[in-house]
Amino acid sequence: MSEAVFLRIDGTPLHVRVEGSGPVCLLSGGLGSSWFDWDLVVPFLAPYRTVVRFDRPGYGLSASEPAGHPRPTAAGEAHRIRSVLDALALPGPCTVAGHSLAGFHAEAFARLHPERTAGLVLLDGSVEPDPRPLPAPGLRDLAARAAAGAATAAAVPYLLGPAVRGLVARATTVRREDLAPAPLVRRCYRTGRSLRALLRENTHYPDMAAELAGLRRTAPLPADLPVTVLAADDGLRGRRTERWLAAQRELAALLGAEYRSTAPAGHLLMFDRPDAVASAVLDTAR
Repeated sequence: MSEAVFLRIDGTPLHVRVEGSGPVCLLSGGLGSSWFDWDLVVPFLAPYRTVVRFDRPGYGLSASEPAGHPRPTAAGEAHRIRSVLDALALPGPCTVAGHSLAGFHAEAFARLHPERTAGLVLLDGSVEPDPRPLPAPGLRDLAARAAAGAATAAAVPYLLGPAVRGLVARATTVRREDLAPAPLVRRCYRTGRSLRALLRENTHYPDMAAELAGLRRTAPLPADLPVTVLAADDGLRGRRTERWLAAQRELAALLGAEYRSTAPAGHLLMFDRPDAVASAVLDTAR
């Protein structure tokens, strides 16, 4: 099975891709990611799994959330994942994989919906050892929306969006290239909606980290849930790399997870090591 659909979730049309057959796994990308960032991973998974990937509001081909919609939260993104699975009539347990920031969302899903979780995979997930929410989240959200609106009115996303996306991709892969199709990059990153989504998620990142820390105290993971932390190792033995790998090992220890690293790979490890990403997903399920 391979199809692209648009599902209205909480009033927002979301672009969703479903491919393959077998037990369900859901792939959720990090800050600013689109569905095609998983393109190299899906062929490894589709012969064995029903693979679901979707664009969060504003990203990829998904619409922006309506004005007045609640700010991004870890619990809200966990609800969105469940709603996507429900709308696809996939009610059984699902292995959820989250990259970078989406690691918060995937872990929140596993904690809030343990009966729907077959496994949890954190791919170079965000780590915050002592997170604290920032004040005035509503005002910060308004400021992010206003900044995105002003930039869009000045055509900044149209003029610079694809170029900035390319710079970030090249900086976060050992390949030093953006493997995403150029026409899709232009289509998705020239829009003001993608900039607004990115600014809003980035603005509320500290709040989501603190929220997840609270969930770790109040909503434990099931004792028998398989959890894998896959860290990207760029092969450089510098202080920055060693600190990052140590943080990923600490995250694995905190969650009682299996720790793996893959090298050489940058933060966008779906481009550098799609085989290792797929192996982590395939090996993690109860």
